[in-house]
Amino acid sequence: MKKIVINLVSVFVLLLMVNCQEDNLGFGALDTPSSLQVTAELVGKTAALPNGNGSGKVKFTSTAENAISYKYIFSDGTSQNSPSGILENTFATPGTNTYTVTVIASGAGGIATNVTLEVTVFSNFKDEQAVQFLTGGASRKWYWAQSEDGHLGVGPNVAWSDPTFGTKNYYPDFYSAKANEKSATCLYKSVMTFSIVGGNLKLELDNKGQTYYNGAFKGGGEDACYDLNTSGLKTVTLSKSDSFVTKNPNSATQTRGTTMNFADGGFMGYFVGSSSYEILSITDNRMVVRVIQSGNPFLAWYHTFTTAAPAAVVTPTPTTDYTVLKFADEFNVAGAPDPTKWGYDLGAGGWGNGEAQTYTNGADNVIVQNGNLKITAKKSGTGYTSARLKTEDKYEFTYGKIEVRAKLPVGGGTWPAIWSLGQDYKTNTWPKCGEIDFMEHKGNDPNVIHGTLHYPGNFGANPNTAKTTIANAATEFHIYKTIWSPISIQFYVDDKLFHTFANSSSVPFNSDFFMILNVAMGGSFGGAIDPAFTQSSMEIDYVRIYQ
Repeated sequence: MKKIVINLVSVFVLLLMVNCQEDNLGFGALDTPSSLQVTAELVGKTAALPNGNGSGKVKFTSTAENAISYKYIFSDGTSQNSPSGILENTFATPGTNTYTVTVIASGAGGIATNVTLEVTVFSNFKDEQAVQFLTGGASRKWYWAQSEDGHLGVGPNVAWSDPTFGTKNYYPDFYSAKANEKSATCLYKSVMTFSIVGGNLKLELDNKGQTYYNGAFKGGGEDACYDLNTSGLKTVTLSKSDSFVTKNPNSATQTRGTTMNFADGGFMGYFVGSSSYEILSITDNRMVVRVIQSGNPFLAWYHTFTTAAPAAVVTPTPTTDYTVLKFADEFNVAGAPDPTKWGYDLGAGGWGNGEAQTYTNGADNVIVQNGNLKITAKKSGTGYTSARLKTEDKYEFTYGKIEVRAKLPVGGGTWPAIWSLGQDYKTNTWPKCGEIDFMEHKGNDPNVIHGTLHYPGNFGANPNTAKTTIANAATEFHIYKTIWSPISIQFYVDDKLFHTFANSSSVPFNSDFFMILNVAMGGSFGGAIDPAFTQSSMEIDYVRIYQ
């Protein structure tokens, strides 16, 4: 028999009179959500199967006037939030069982209404072997298989019949991370523990305080680490997978057919907004899962985990202390930059990144003044002008210590860069020639400094990169330093290391490069240009290269 209980939470407003003056404490419209209606649709329900088809899945739809969010609380102690009111939940206890579900509709100011109902659901899915693999019979820790190529990747989520991507729907065709590629991020710090607690399967994610977010969910661009509290146990239920992969002609070799569903927003280390992970394969010491990105169902992400704890990472250090000054410009002579040291790239055309500026060598855009080089990006009619200086054919070098003391421009859309390019780029085209970005910054993300490398397999939107946040990047000078050696490339700001790349003969960072200094506008990295932008400069006190 269905049980309905409705509770109304009252909010009291206190008007306080002080010194004959009235203080109006405005909470906005505090309308109680009303007419809360909840429907529960058992997946596969028929006259012959009144409690569903055995998948244990129930689709809930809640509506209420004046509600801005909904929360579902289940009698097994788990809960899920649903801003839209629509939620599909899997009840995994085998057999026919009755569950109590409380739905809370919340309005402005936290005022809420709730309804409690019961659903009777049939589930016949079990994967006891998967539970044994996950927990080892009691408790087992899982780590990112960071030493494997492809431990993180993404591919298409489409039906096998799709003429373009269908035959690629079970592996990371779009992007596949190289071994240890994310070492400079927090990704590999996450440890997942699966355990049996009170007869139930549980997950505990220890992210050491930070989670690696997909850029679509935080920051609005690149993937990055953000603080997040993931403490506590999340209940895990298993259900039969119904993904596109399960319908492939060779699905038996491509997926196990089991999906893990994590309660209370649980996830497996890399945040893509989803709590359901299809197990493609699992053994006692290795697991591959597939998860659909929330908000973009075309993308399926792939994670590979291992029970082997990662070995301690030894940061390579240069074997040579580069102390002999080979190139320097202190910018002490006013006027145009020294032509024996600097040339220019001129013109427009987007520069391969959709940039908005036209590069010039005019004094409005580049000048040495008051002991500093000033590269100024300016609004010019309906467009923008700026400057890009380079040492190509004047000074090229392999390995060394690069130091640039600079103050960065401000304004949405500005993209200052201190970087270098392989000197053979005309015949050994990018990214094969290699690119080292000693410093990049975007005005739309102030004070965040990026150190990046582009090379075959890691370039464009998928470079090897790391970032650090500093104070006052646009109002104070900072020293951007890179130590480039045969065994490593290390990026620093004010002598604080924030990124290390292991150099080797397999990447193009063992031959001559030349320096480039520029301020771009907009483009793939700079982003939207502030309509109010007029001009701003990158000021450089000195450029020094030691070998």
